Amino acid sequence: NVVLVEREEKPLRICRQYKFDSAHRLPFVPDGHKCSRLHGHTYILEVFVEGEINDKGWVIDFADIDVVVKPIIKQLDHYYLKEISGLENPTAENIAVWIKTRLPDTRFDVRLWEGTKSYVET
Repeated sequence: NVVLVEREEKPLRICRQYKFDSAHRLPFVPDGHKCSRLHGHTYILEVFVEGEINDKGWVIDFADIDVVVKPIIKQLDHYYLKEISGLENPTAENIAVWIKTRLPDTRFDVRLWEGTKSYVET
């Protein structure tokens, strides 16, 4: 038997975190800008799903998020992002949108950390 916890009727927001490393350079920055040179980042991707608790007691199984997100990460991890179709200008903003468009459900949102100080949210 599933035991449901009494709670206020409000959607919950859960998060699953992933890490990948990629190289890029930004083609549209001014000459001499440090990001015009090839460099790499460790990215942290947080995938959020909002919804109601289902009859199993969760919003979504974390393993079901993995099924969707891990193939996306595989396309990015240890690659030169500028060579990936749709990421010719691989800013953190464009990478986050690229990831978001590959998620199957409008309940999914992303926060993409570029290093430890900067992030973008969809």
